Amino acid sequence: MNSLKKVCVFCASSPGIDKKYFWDAEVLGRILLENNIHVIYGGGAAGLMGHLADVIIAGGGRITGIIPGFMKEMKWSHSGVIDMIEVSTMHQRKSLMIQDADAVIALPGGVGTLEELTEVITLKQLGQFLSPVIILNTAGFYNHLNEFFQKMMEERFMREMHKEIWQMVDSPYQVIDAIKKAPPWDGSAIKYAAVDI
Repeated sequence: MNSLKKVCVFCASSPGIDKKYFWDAEVLGRILLENNIHVIYGGGAAGLMGHLADVIIAGGGRITGIIPGFMKEMKWSHSGVIDMIEVSTMHQRKSLMIQDADAVIALPGGVGTLEELTEVITLKQLGQFLSPVIILNTAGFYNHLNEFFQKMMEERFMREMHKEIWQMVDSPYQVIDAIKKAPPWDGSAIKYAAVDI
């Protein structure tokens, strides 16, 4: 991938998680700033979402938040994010977040982050999303998910080729390189979505 201008970041909104996750979110934010990359995220003020936004704002970077109206009513949106887009549903939120993304980066998170990540993996499997998908495996957080994906392939729920849909890295310092070195993917992938092996 030669052009990297805009990335979508999925991550936790939970504030009470271990500091190591906040550290990696902060490092990633600084790396995105250094590379002049526009960040698209879920618009939240708490947890890794809020911390990432704080880093980008403090560094004078560009960040766009996309948040459903019901979350805004709960006062979950980040007041410092000027470019905040309000949508009606979670589905609209996810669709808009990845719409023009040159890559997706998933940090550790709960079921919301997992749902966002698996949806974008599904879309890529079907040739509907073609950009790199990077999973930041801070302190082995996603080890069990990786094992589960491998189990899917062993049991023929996915093809072996589908493990190229995502790249898993252990450090935020590896993210940009992983994006640039991600295997090419195109719309013809849908031909291989059905597992008939």
